[in-house]
Amino acid sequence: MGDRAEGTRLTHLDEAGRARMVDVGAKPDTERVAVAKGAVRMQPSTLALIREGAIKKGDVLTVAQLAGIMAAKRTAELIPLCHPLPLTHVEVECTLNEAESRVEITATARTVGKTGVEMEALTAVAVAALTIYDMAKAVDRGMRLTDIRLVEKRGGRSGHLILEPGGERGTEGWEGTEGRGTEGRGAEGRGTED
Repeated sequence: MGDRAEGTRLTHLDEAGRARMVDVGAKPDTERVAVAKGAVRMQPSTLALIREGAIKKGDVLTVAQLAGIMAAKRTAELIPLCHPLPLTHVEVECTLNEAESRVEITATARTVGKTGVEMEALTAVAVAALTIYDMAKAVDRGMRLTDIRLVEKRGGRSGHLILEPGGERGTEGWEGTEGRGTEGRGAEGRGTED
């Protein structure tokens, strides 16, 4: 990859720029945690129907929660270069935000392994959001899936990374960068597959 310093290249590309799965075999097993968030914006009347349990397809929030958990467990089947991971815990929470007329989704994924669970947490949020859209689209096709992002990760070489405060419940005050996003990554904020 030319004159780039070691550690600054994309880890899923080989020296010729071809896609590859990263070899994590030599890395030690450590506890890994990732928290992702996202939301589905909708009409206030749609949010009211969800709150009242009046969507014809059923309990939107429970189905979205289950869909997110199921998706996290199948992430390696959906994202071509993800390692299949033995997840030890997945939690998906769907919360109604009446003030902003949206359902907010938070997913936490955990494992003990050689690579992180960021993709599992992000996949859980994305599929939960898609499920909410699917279940309520008959009454609101203008819903927007928005703000899907990683907010926190812990474990591996890069340590504890906080991209926005309030990631995992009860983690306020953990060591980290409180939003800078470079904990354990060096001056350039670069990292390795962890």
